[in-house]
Amino acid sequence: MTPRSGERFVLRVTCSDEIGIIADIAAFLAARRLFIVETTNFGDAVAGRFFLRVVFSPENANFGMREFEREFAPIATKWKMQWTLADLRVKPNVLILASRSDHCLNDLLYRHRIGALEMTVPAIVSNHHDCAWLAERHGIPYYHVPVTPSTKAAAEARILEIAEATRADLVVLARYMQVLSNEMCAALQGRCINIHHSFLPGFKGAGPYRQAYERGVKIIGATAHYVSPDLDEGPIICQAVEPAGHAHTPDTLAAIGRDIECRVLAQAVKLHIEGRIFVNGAKTVVLD
Repeated sequence: MTPRSGERFVLRVTCSDEIGIIADIAAFLAARRLFIVETTNFGDAVAGRFFLRVVFSPENANFGMREFEREFAPIATKWKMQWTLADLRVKPNVLILASRSDHCLNDLLYRHRIGALEMTVPAIVSNHHDCAWLAERHGIPYYHVPVTPSTKAAAEARILEIAEATRADLVVLARYMQVLSNEMCAALQGRCINIHHSFLPGFKGAGPYRQAYERGVKIIGATAHYVSPDLDEGPIICQAVEPAGHAHTPDTLAAIGRDIECRVLAQAVKLHIEGRIFVNGAKTVVLD
């Protein structure tokens, strides 16, 4: 059987791992004629946690999210679930932050324009003017919020104001070269993705590709992760590497690195907006 409705909803569940959870959820959906389009789950034997993502489609157009939430509540209470329900037709608002480098920003906007990333970009924020032309080309509001040591707190407050005003579901640091304060990390917990120019753990500080060149590395990579107060230690979402050799220069390494950064960041954003990532302590579970 194929679903008759074009509607798609995603149910995300986290709870202690027990026998019978999937059976209860499947029976609940079947009793309400909700067709399961996709389902993935994982039981973490070490942490004793269960993670489930179910995409379903109603058989008819009379489906109501509030009714579902009310009727599903007893099951959620029984298994002590943390759970969410989302309509996949609603595109999340993604606020993008950048500095001077524009490769990640340009890549995200391109994927957004062609429909590869099902999201809305309500605004772009930067501490420089360099990327303003990209925002103008795509017809997206651009906010210049300069940052200095003495204005950092005010600048972060302004960014959070913009995030609230644009109803941002996700904030993406597309090579935004500022370290976020603990307070801002807390405010954006679980909904702020950063791209790190290394296959973590790696070379820290300025000039990572120069450091990599001088050490004669054989791979270079990139890491997308959620931000946390511990710099570059947030839960990792995805990573990628490319081979490097003695003939590579710092410039060629940087060029390879830019490509990896774009791919990994776009992958992380896609996974997040599709509801495929679950934070599991210091790690993530990615049901892709």
